[in-house]
Amino acid sequence: MTQLLFLPGLAADAVMWQAQTGALADFGPRVTDVHTRFGTIGQMAAALLAEHEGELVLCGASMGGIVAMEAARQAPQRLRGLALLGTNARPETPDMQVLREAAIELFAQGRVAEVIEPNVALAFHPDNARDPALVRAYLDFVLAAGAGQLIAQNRAIIGRPDARTHLPQVRCPVLVVCGDADQLTPPECSREIAALIPSAELVLLAGCGHMLTMEKPQAVNAELRRWLSTLHF
Repeated sequence: MTQLLFLPGLAADAVMWQAQTGALADFGPRVTDVHTRFGTIGQMAAALLAEHEGELVLCGASMGGIVAMEAARQAPQRLRGLALLGTNARPETPDMQVLREAAIELFAQGRVAEVIEPNVALAFHPDNARDPALVRAYLDFVLAAGAGQLIAQNRAIIGRPDARTHLPQVRCPVLVVCGDADQLTPPECSREIAALIPSAELVLLAGCGHMLTMEKPQAVNAELRRWLSTLHF
C-alpha cells in the first residue's frame, strides 16, 4: 500500500501542513517528525524509510524537501512520487553557514525570539506578513520548537548533502512548487531542481513567499490534488 507523507520544514510541525491534511484527507496523509529526532539529513531520511514500509509519496517543504530528496537517493525504488515545495538542492554556502552559526550562538544564549521574530519578513510575502493570525501560527510553532531543536536542525541543514548529484537519476513523478517571492529558497532553486529531474513539473505560485502551504493553501491543495490524482494510489 502506498503511503502519502508530509515532511515539515525547519522548526515546523503538523501545523505547517494543517490545510493540506484536511483538504487531502482522502489520500490518507501523515505528517512525519523525523527532523526532530535525528541529527543529520541522512539519518532523517533513513529513519523515514525504516519507519514507513512499502511505496511512498513524499511531500517535503523546505527542510522537509531536503530530507525527501535524500530519501530518493537512499531508496529510489521506494518512491511512487516526490513533491518538493520551496526547497533547495544545493549544499550550504560559506556565507549562509556564517549566518546560521551566529543564529545558533544566539539560540544557545536563549535569545530565540530575537532571531525568529525578524525572520517573518523573510518567510512570508509582504502581503501575508501583515496577516496577524498567519504570523502568529508561524511564530507559535517555531518558538515552541525551542533552542535545542533550532540548534540541532540548523546544524543538520549546514551539513546537508548536495542533492544535485543524484537528482538526474530520479525516475518517479516529481512536482516542484515555489512561491514567486520566496526569499529563503528563491525560485531559481526550484527551477534548478526541475531542470535536473527528467520527470519534474514546475509550478510557481504568484504573490507567495517561503511558507507556501500556509500562505496559499488553496492553490497548494489544488496543485497537490491534481498531481496526486495522476499517481493512482
